[in-house]
Amino acid sequence: LLSNLSFIDICHSSVTVPKMLEGLLFDRKTISFDNCIAQLFFLHLFACAEIFLLTVMAYDRYVAICAPLHYPNVMNMRVCVQLVFVLWLAGTVHSLVQTFLTIRLPYCGPNVIDSYFCDVPPVIKLACTDTCLTGMLIVSNSGTISL
Repeated sequence: LLSNLSFIDICHSSVTVPKMLEGLLFDRKTISFDNCIAQLFFLHLFACAEIFLLTVMAYDRYVAICAPLHYPNVMNMRVCVQLVFVLWLAGTVHSLVQTFLTIRLPYCGPNVIDSYFCDVPPVIKLACTDTCLTGMLIVSNSGTISL
């Protein structure tokens, strides 16, 4: 579990930091729409996977403290692999939903976002249609993950 946490932490910071450093060093504070969508997908993937992984790690500690004699049976290697597989699958599904809800909107203006960090709110501001329903779906999707 700890190796997955380390991997997620490295990847999570690698999604935004290079573009941020480029913006700070070369005074380019824009990101293209395609790069923004890629950044949005991976940012949500690693954030969601980290939330689920921390939940799994909390459960692991709970079992170790509250049922120490049953711990080897409850948290064996097979269970750990299954939990890690499910957390990556759930993170991917969440990320795909967020990305799909964002890119399905019609965009009729410029496709450059004035920011080095890309997330859903700045992207849906570029849409030339009502984004109320999309915004509610995105918030409910993220809220469900947080619970």
